[in-house]
Amino acid sequence: MSTNFGSIYNIRGWGEPYFAVNSKGNIAVNINGVETTSKQEIDLADVVAAAREEVASIGKPVQFPLIVRFPEVLKHRLESLNTAFAEAIKYTGYTSKYQGVFPVKVNQNRVVVEDIVTYGKSYGFGLEAGSKPELLLAMKCLIDGSPDAFLVCNGYKDKDYIKLALLARAIGLNTIIVLEMEEELDLVIEASEEVGVSPVIGIRAKLLTTNPGHFGSTSGKHGKFGLLEDRIYAVADRLKEKGMLECLKLLHFHIGSQIPTTEIIGNAVREAVGYYCNLVKNGAPMGILDIGGGLGIDYDGTRSGDSDMSVAYGLEQYASTVVQASRLVCDNNNVQHPILCSESGRALVSHHSILVLEALSAVEEPSDSLDSAQLMEKIEELVGNPVTLHRNLRSAVRTKDNSSLAHADQLKKHGVEIFKLSKRLSKQLSAADETTYAYHMNLSVFSLTPDFWGIKQLFPIMPIHRLNERPTKKATLIDLTCDSDGKIDQFIGGGQTLLLHDINDKNYYAGTFLAGAYQEALGNRHNLFGGPTIARVESDESDGFKITMLDSGATASENLRAFMHDPEKMYEAIGEHAKKEGHWNEDDQKLVKNVFETMPYLIPNKLETKSYVNGVKYKN
Repeated sequence: MSTNFGSIYNIRGWGEPYFAVNSKGNIAVNINGVETTSKQEIDLADVVAAAREEVASIGKPVQFPLIVRFPEVLKHRLESLNTAFAEAIKYTGYTSKYQGVFPVKVNQNRVVVEDIVTYGKSYGFGLEAGSKPELLLAMKCLIDGSPDAFLVCNGYKDKDYIKLALLARAIGLNTIIVLEMEEELDLVIEASEEVGVSPVIGIRAKLLTTNPGHFGSTSGKHGKFGLLEDRIYAVADRLKEKGMLECLKLLHFHIGSQIPTTEIIGNAVREAVGYYCNLVKNGAPMGILDIGGGLGIDYDGTRSGDSDMSVAYGLEQYASTVVQASRLVCDNNNVQHPILCSESGRALVSHHSILVLEALSAVEEPSDSLDSAQLMEKIEELVGNPVTLHRNLRSAVRTKDNSSLAHADQLKKHGVEIFKLSKRLSKQLSAADETTYAYHMNLSVFSLTPDFWGIKQLFPIMPIHRLNERPTKKATLIDLTCDSDGKIDQFIGGGQTLLLHDINDKNYYAGTFLAGAYQEALGNRHNLFGGPTIARVESDESDGFKITMLDSGATASENLRAFMHDPEKMYEAIGEHAKKEGHWNEDDQKLVKNVFETMPYLIPNKLETKSYVNGVKYKN
């Protein structure tokens, strides 16, 4: 049995059941989790090699970084979530069902959203929108979804947003307008009268239950959105006065992402179901409890729940806690069990997308600390010969006159400085053989892992190949931007370096895992870099894989247009000036054009007829 060094990166902790190290020392992607057969495993390094080959076939170099999406992993996550709730409902005697939605803000990419709607159709799985553009996106995608799928409308709403949501309901989508603030009720009433469409209304509850840590900052009574209990009932009374109480069907809450323990989940559900039962008793038809997001993933693989990087439960425990808490409170109040809806985004899409980075160079980090000789010189500057320090101090104290005591105080301060410098000396001597290297990666931290830069979110990062060789270089990852924050120097486990291999003049790749949520949506156009190449990879019936889409992302021209520049006029102006200087030959023109059109290609669907086994193309 070959040795692999995947344990250095705790891949079994955060990677199971989707990622492992295969016999070649490469990352293997298990598209069906623990049910994946050996023939269904996809070698990530082979995918990168195949992507290079496909792009080379049209005369282009593949542009890194490369986002590799595995839609079958996404499908498995969605099925696992629905199965977890189905099993909990079955074994607890819950009399209603689970019917979730995906919040599109987590990843608005068209293919991702369409996949979720397609894979979720048999489960009645829907979408959640928080803005007018997101609502338009959701409307288009749900046309092909289940007619029962919820379209949950959250976020701040003006009248146009509400009218758009009512239009969605008018064309047959199961749209629910969730009131985030009490003032929105008047807009809903006015808009529904104007367009002649009766709304289905939900209310967001501001619970007293809180979620600790960064991701729970909007929970509790001081939360950003939602209504406290007394105002929830006031809205219901207002609807009753207007003869519209039958429109109130849903109670929603959200106490933040990455809820660390099932205890917090259970407390939140029990509190919310108590409000729900009171609304039913006051005549509201209700029928749906939306528990919002919060289903977390274990970024560090510890399953501890001790930080924002970890949660102490899995899908099954999460679903069981929600179902049990809802059933018990409803039964105690003799209220019919509601449909359970969750807005799980991070837990659905994080695993299916991998950011592959290419190392461009590795250089030894210069030390900015004093060497041993310099430290000794510094000590001598303070007190001369340090051996005499203690003797001089004792002599000054025994004399007991003011000048001697002042001298003793000065010597004491010198002694403290010597102690500090000596500690530095000891630390430097013990670490003298630990050199750190800066690995320059084809990456912009700001564009592709903005959560690391913005909120210090850590993602598992490790080599995607050569894991049958021991990595020996302690590295920090440096991106291609000119900003000092453009580096990754904090890693899962608390270390400031990551063990990597020598580059050895070969292509060397590292992967950032569990990064499929939020990063693409939050990423910006920093330094006007072009977009990452995106590869969509699916299993093949002949025990291999196929790349069904290879897209270059935004070009330099598209990024420039976003900032009010006109690439055509820029090209003309540069050309006219260059001609005057005698530098506008065919090579000059090609150079400038290639920068404007950086990676302007989309490999068409013909790729569906090309498959690979062990990275070798075998079918055209």
